[in-house]
Amino acid sequence: MNFQKLFAERIGGEKFGTINEIYKFEKIKRAKAEARVRHPGMELLDFGVGEPDQMAPPPIRKALKKAIDQPGNRGYADNGIRDFKIAAADYMRKFFGVKDLDPDTEINHSIGSKPALAMLPACFINPGDVALVTIPGYPVMATHTVYFGGKVVKLPLLKENGFYPDLDKIPEDILRETKLFYINYPNNPTGAAPSETFFDKLIALAEKNNILIVQDAAYATLVYGRSPLSILSRPGGKETAIELHSMSKSYNMTGWRLGFVAGHRRVIQAYAEVKDNIDSGQFKAIQIAACAGIADKKLSDNIKKHYEKRLKKLVSALKKAGFDARMPGGTFYLYVPAPKGAGNIAFKNAEEASQFLIRNQMVSTVPWDDAGSYLRFSATFESKNEKDDDRVIRELLHRLETSHLRWD
Repeated sequence: MNFQKLFAERIGGEKFGTINEIYKFEKIKRAKAEARVRHPGMELLDFGVGEPDQMAPPPIRKALKKAIDQPGNRGYADNGIRDFKIAAADYMRKFFGVKDLDPDTEINHSIGSKPALAMLPACFINPGDVALVTIPGYPVMATHTVYFGGKVVKLPLLKENGFYPDLDKIPEDILRETKLFYINYPNNPTGAAPSETFFDKLIALAEKNNILIVQDAAYATLVYGRSPLSILSRPGGKETAIELHSMSKSYNMTGWRLGFVAGHRRVIQAYAEVKDNIDSGQFKAIQIAACAGIADKKLSDNIKKHYEKRLKKLVSALKKAGFDARMPGGTFYLYVPAPKGAGNIAFKNAEEASQFLIRNQMVSTVPWDDAGSYLRFSATFESKNEKDDDRVIRELLHRLETSHLRWD
């Protein structure tokens, strides 16, 4: 049977699986495997991991253990249990001051943010419609926009603009065709924090051009030097935007796969209808467990403090090694200009710098070459405790200093 003739064009058609291009994370994976062979017994310092290094807080784990034995939780959750929607509304009120969300019509759960981002184009994108997305960034909504025959317009996040998209440079003809505008603040990978000024300007642009803002707030509680901010708290926010929240980063629950979408009831209604035809909801016990912690600021603040301590230590080490590093506004990432070379070796881009560090120094980072050449260092590296954090970072500094990196 010739399966190649059956594959849909959206995934490559007859060329599916035959193209030799390797995704950058696969390149990183292969480089780490080769480095372990070349450097047996040498510890791999992995600063490329994008998920928490600790377990979910005890109250959440305890609630799961109890809920999992309740017979009433065994069935389908469909579009979510009401208790979780109420808890999510409480979280939005306590953390962000969003007081008027109706849990029954303006909140719906998701099996993590990724599926929600994948479903939204099904709600809005027809062939030829435009989705604006920021780069570098998370590609899921862009991928599914293309699947539905839409067009993706990429907006670079540049240092000179504070790592916000330049709204004034978007052509009017593009805005007329745009239905969705995807943003992500606090931002992965740049670490830029949410901004009232930027949100307000974006809301005005969306109102003028009838565009729905999709604000991916996966790192919403991980902000430094300011209070958390929701776009739904800004004037006109709920009329122009939806916001995606996640338990993954704020509560160390990546593998649990739980989040929610909040915003105008008509958008939530559309999302719920599409979702109802794709999944049958997250396990009720997980939703019940989340209720035990989602609105608890103390739990979230303890997790934030863990990353803030690590980030400060990372900044100090990277500066000593020659990097232009500074504390981010949010997330658990440092986004730093990539070195141009090491000794007599020249790097064409951040990917080459990343590969060099993995293969020669057993230091793993994530490269970004979408809008300038940068490396992302994550504060989610593995260690035994806070004392061991210091050991890992000292070893990182030693390896970077002996790499003879240069930025000229």
